[in-house]
Amino acid sequence: MKKILTLFALVGLIAFTSCEGPEGPPGEPGPAAEVFQVKGVNFTASNNYNPIIPLNPNIFSSDMVLVYRKSGVDNGADVWKMAPELYYFDDGTFNFGYNFNFTLRDVSIYLDGGDLATVVDGFRLNQTFRIVIIPGYLSGAAKSVNKPDFSDYHAVIAKYGIDDSKVKEITVK
Repeated sequence: MKKILTLFALVGLIAFTSCEGPEGPPGEPGPAAEVFQVKGVNFTASNNYNPIIPLNPNIFSSDMVLVYRKSGVDNGADVWKMAPELYYFDDGTFNFGYNFNFTLRDVSIYLDGGDLATVVDGFRLNQTFRIVIIPGYLSGAAKSVNKPDFSDYHAVIAKYGIDDSKVKEITVK
């Protein structure tokens, strides 16, 4: 008798857990991925080779933040390199690099290396960066097999439907 009651209880449990109600209405669309551009970034002793770029709106802790530096132009198209970006001496030892971290309100892009005052001006002064913010609900898709090549700026903006002509400019003080 106990076996029959256990069997009925198990069947009932399976039946109730597999029930589904009607699908609810779709929710509000979340924020879209966006790109900010900051020109004229200087890495100097006066800012400790670490300019802070304020952002508005705030970055959420679940967001993915990517930083790209304009390293040149090729056939009229901007060439973007993803941070961290490292440079080495001819003998293979580390010279300097660009890296970043972020808080909820800003992105800190910093020059890392030994003697940063000796880094050529072409790498320290008047730099242009793009900061890509991908909302957490979209960046979760980065764990799928169809994730973009994050080192390729153009692949990232294509993947997340970003209109490259609507990049938001940030002014550095």
